[in-house]
This record gives sequence, C-alpha cells and structure tokens, in this order.
Amino acid sequence: MRSAGPALLTMEGITKSFGGAPALRGVDFDLRAGEVHALMGENGAGKSTLMKVLAGVHAPDAGTIRIDGEQVTVSSPIEAAALGIAIIHQELNTVPDMTVAENLALGAEPRTRWGGLDRRRVLRDAEEKLARVRADVDPRLPMRRLSVGRQQMVEIARALAEDARILVLDEPTAALSDREARQLFALIDEMRAAGMGLVYISHRMEEVWQLADRVTVFRDGRSVGTSEKAEITPERVVTQMIGRNVEELYVHDDRAPGDVVLRVRGLTDGAGIGPVDLELRAGEVVGMVGLIGAGRTEIARMIYGADRARGGTVELDGKPLDNRSPATSIRDGIGLLPESRKEQALFPQMSIRDNLVAAALGTLSRLGVLRRGAIGEVARRQMDTLRIRTAASQDAGHLSGGNQQKVVLGRWLTVGPRVLVLDEPTRGVDIGAKYEIYRIINEQVRRGVAVLVVSSDLPEALGISDRVLVVRGGRIVAELDRSEATEEAVMLHATGVAGSGTAVGSEQNGGTHA
Repeated sequence: MRSAGPALLTMEGITKSFGGAPALRGVDFDLRAGEVHALMGENGAGKSTLMKVLAGVHAPDAGTIRIDGEQVTVSSPIEAAALGIAIIHQELNTVPDMTVAENLALGAEPRTRWGGLDRRRVLRDAEEKLARVRADVDPRLPMRRLSVGRQQMVEIARALAEDARILVLDEPTAALSDREARQLFALIDEMRAAGMGLVYISHRMEEVWQLADRVTVFRDGRSVGTSEKAEITPERVVTQMIGRNVEELYVHDDRAPGDVVLRVRGLTDGAGIGPVDLELRAGEVVGMVGLIGAGRTEIARMIYGADRARGGTVELDGKPLDNRSPATSIRDGIGLLPESRKEQALFPQMSIRDNLVAAALGTLSRLGVLRRGAIGEVARRQMDTLRIRTAASQDAGHLSGGNQQKVVLGRWLTVGPRVLVLDEPTRGVDIGAKYEIYRIINEQVRRGVAVLVVSSDLPEALGISDRVLVVRGGRIVAELDRSEATEEAVMLHATGVAGSGTAVGSEQNGGTHA
C-alpha cells in the first residue's frame, strides 16, 4: 500500500436534501495528501452530491468542511478554486466553440497594457499548461474538435494551473479509449506523488483496485464503510453497495405461468428479420438473447409496432392486433422499454411526474382536461413503488441513469400492462439499480404480466428468465427452458455451432412454441 500524508480534507456530518428528499444523511469523509480515495456506490447513492457540496455547487444543510484542519465555507465554485479544490465532472465543463487556449484562460484572461486580450500570452500559457500534463493537443483548435479524453486533459491542465490540491474525478473513464485511460492513470500517479489528494468516483472495480489507496462505499445517502484497499474485496464492495449478497442479485421466483397472452406468428420485416414465431404466457419472463446484430431489437420493435412488419400476425388473448402502432399498443396494454432511454423514451426536460404519466393521460383527464390531483397521486404512488426518493417535480434529466430507467419502466406500470417488452433494461445502470429493476420485473410477473427481456448480459438473461429464446440472423433458432439454458448452450446456438434440431424451437420451423 502506498503511504499517504496527513488529512488534507475532512468533511463531517454533511447533510443535504432536495425538495424535502434527503440526498446526504450525516456523511463523514476525509482525504489525505498524496492518496487516491475512491468513492463507490449505486447511482443516486450520494457520491456526486457530496463532491458538489465540496466544490461549492450545492450548499450543505448541515455539517462542516475542514482543509488542513481549518474550517472553511465553500459557497461557490470560485471559492472552491481559491481553496485549491477542482472537480472534473462526468459532463465536461468546457465551451465547445472556443479554442483550447481560450478555455484554459477562462476567468483569468491576460490583458495587454491597453486592456485588450493578450492573445500571444493566452497561447503561450496554454502550451505551458498542456505540457504539464503531457497533453498532445493543439491549443488553437476549438474544444469541440477534441476527443473526450483530450478535453478531459484540458480540464485537468486548467485545475493544475490554478494550483488545485484536491482534485475530484467523477467517472473519468466513462467515454475514454484504452489509450486515453492509460494516459489518465499515469497522470493520476504523478499527481499523487506530488502530494495532491484525489477523489476518484467510479463504478469500474478494476480501475479502483489499480488506482485507489482507500475505498468508501455509499448507499442511500450514507457512507457505509471506508477500508484500505488491501482489506476489501469486490464481493464486499457489492454487498455494501446493495445491502445484500452478490448471490441474491438475480431474483427468480418459482413460477407457474398461465395462459398464452401474446402469440406471434410469421412476423417479418421483409428485409432479413423473420419469420418469427413466439408465445408469451401470463406470469413469466422470457429472455431473448443473441450476438450483436442478430436482430433482437428489431423483433422487439416489430412486436410493439414501433417498426412496421411486412408480414405475420400478433395476437393478444387470441385476438389479432391489426394496424399496430405505439398508440394502439398502449391502448392494448403492451409496453416497450426501448434500447436507448435517452434517445427513444425519456423526456429529460419534463418532470418525473409528467414522465411517469405520459402513457396514461387518457385515463387521467376528464372532458379533455387533465386532472392534476389524480396525476400527482399516481406519480407519488409509482415513485414509492419504484423507490425513487426525490421530488416529483424534479426534471427527469437530472436523475441518475438507474433512476431514469426506473422512470421509463414506471411509465408502463402506470397503464397496467398485459405485456412488457424490455430491451436492455439494465444497460448503463449500476448494480444497485439492476437489483431494483429485477425486483420490479418480478412484481409485475406476480401480477400476471407477460415479460419479454432482450439482453446482451447473458448471466442476467439466464438469471431472471423462465425460458430463453436465442436469435441468429433475424430468426429465433432455439428455445431453452430454465433447466437447460446455460451460457455454453446459448452460445452454441447463437454462433450456429449447435445443430438446428437440438432445441425445442429450431431454425427449421423458423421460431419457437410454448
């Protein structure tokens, strides 16, 4: 273990609420000179909120902050910078249409004797700042021309130029290439050796083991444990993050599926997808897996009516569904959680409340006038079910990724679905949010909902499903029940190694039957 210096930063009893919903509950945290202190925890656990308190973005409701043992007040980012505190946010804080040099000079622009901007000095200073972090960047380029990794290096160069002693890195490798990540790690080692204190927020355990000297885990706005890196294991971190053992992640009830709710026959887009046959029963989860490009998402969207089918039928409770579209699917009780929540599902500038009721406005209005009281009550009830602990009026775009996904899922719970088609329901969310989404799925299944889960996460699909459908080349080539669905069996079918007659649903019949 690397040796670190005395306490550089101490935060005690930090409390913060938003709209009456607690985000931090009496948090203690400290950072030593010459160390990397990692913060881990599910999205919304409070890690980023604590760091925004430190950076002067949020004012704490209670608690104290000390630097070098002296109590300080950090009421703005400008005061934080004056105290030697810098934070590199996950969403980078740069001006894209200004040059690298101009971004590096922001707030401290050098002037000529006549009061104008000293452009030569701006450029010269930028070259010196970039050289300090060994960033191979032309300072005359506009920021928008740089990769995320190089933009990040520019922000770090600015922090070091401002003599930052405390540097916070919030999910710094989320959009970096391997080469850019290695360059960042080398720079982190140099900054630590120079006596800086670094806070490293990440979900990536392999990075934490490589970089961190200590690890603090957050859950529900509290610090649930701080350990020296040598004393902690991945299993212990996960248990602290979600409050349960890793083995309990995939919750699967013993189920007895009911009658067929949704039946698909010969569904095709006429351009390489299909013909597809499948059946979904009340009270079961069916996983749909396959390699990238196999056609899973296309099948899911055709079932829902988001993409047009050129042939085949979809039946609900034995009745054909004609002229299918998202509007008719909503009416019929079929919900789709699409592959990309940000591009295809979430209304980020609308409130959580309005996102939750967006598919149910017809039942929440009278004579064309929305019943605001009913809308508020439905939203509050769904937020309790989803365990989203914030104000219903908050913009959905400000939520963590996991809570955003729960809001999109909750939209369909509001309409009382018969069938849920979930495309990559846990992509881009942390392990705690995954557990919550699995819990919600199981609750819906217990109510008799038929659930189709499209997933690239094979352990997930196997862990939560009653049956697994394997897709290859736009067709369902195998159906495996829970007892025979292993990773090896799935991959044999997904890659075409298995013979077409070795599973219930084969390539020869183009699909599967229950």
